[in-house]
Amino acid sequence: MKKSLLLAIMVTMSAIVMAQSVTREPGPSPLNVSAHDPKVFTGIDGPYEKQHIAAKKFIPYVHVREADVMWSKTIWRLIDLREKMNLPLYYPTKPIDGRRSLMQVIYDAVKKGDLMAYDSGQDDEFAQRIPFENVDVLLGGGTTMTQDEDGNTMEVASEARLDEVQRFLVKEVWWFDKKYSRMDVRIIGICPIRESAQVQEDGSMRYKSSLTFWVYYPELRPFLSEQEVYNTRNDAQRQSFDDLMAQRRFSSYIYRESNVYNNRAIVEYTSSLDANLESRRIHNELFVKEHDMWEY
Repeated sequence: MKKSLLLAIMVTMSAIVMAQSVTREPGPSPLNVSAHDPKVFTGIDGPYEKQHIAAKKFIPYVHVREADVMWSKTIWRLIDLREKMNLPLYYPTKPIDGRRSLMQVIYDAVKKGDLMAYDSGQDDEFAQRIPFENVDVLLGGGTTMTQDEDGNTMEVASEARLDEVQRFLVKEVWWFDKKYSRMDVRIIGICPIRESAQVQEDGSMRYKSSLTFWVYYPELRPFLSEQEVYNTRNDAQRQSFDDLMAQRRFSSYIYRESNVYNNRAIVEYTSSLDANLESRRIHNELFVKEHDMWEY
């Protein structure tokens, strides 16, 4: 009898100690929040704090020896953000819920001075750097001089229209590495293409495509690795922009390949359906070349 009473007391005491050791952080309660409180909610929007992508570091490229490269080809391709597969690269047009678009990530990095922008007029050789002020103007921002109704001149500041960037021109190099016996690819640079609307004399709208500036992709990778991309299937398993680009999870078509003229895009020597077939032919040659490098 005494042993049973002693055992019950010990069980009760251990339960009390365990209950006191468990502490819970008081969460935000809508009953304690005033509708007229000007303070912004700074808590966690969800049951846990997202730290995986924010603290993630990009994996450096593996060193490639020139002696191991048996064959290489430079390719330029266009990524159309209006395609369904590429929508995670375009949205959101404004930062929301900790997410930014690919263009917003590039713009913010250049604005802070952490990423260099290069003149698109120098093609893609990354030879001439341009300041952020020029980048802002190329994207529709900066200040302009206008006159009011009284004829007074005044400066009007406008924000960069990042939503008008609806395509990206990507420069990449494909090569066959004999050390690993495989075809590999690496992105070298990215150039945003702005689709700006212009009003004609007859009142109709005409859209003009223009190259803005180039960024060197290896310098861009640290910023892409810290920004998550929307996952249409699972909000808890989002990846970074760097993962998306490395895994080639985007839709694109070949715009140009290295040639003896070094300046010809596909649309300059063919058009319409023939241009599409030419792009597919170049794409197929890359995989045929990898197959031909093998010996059986």
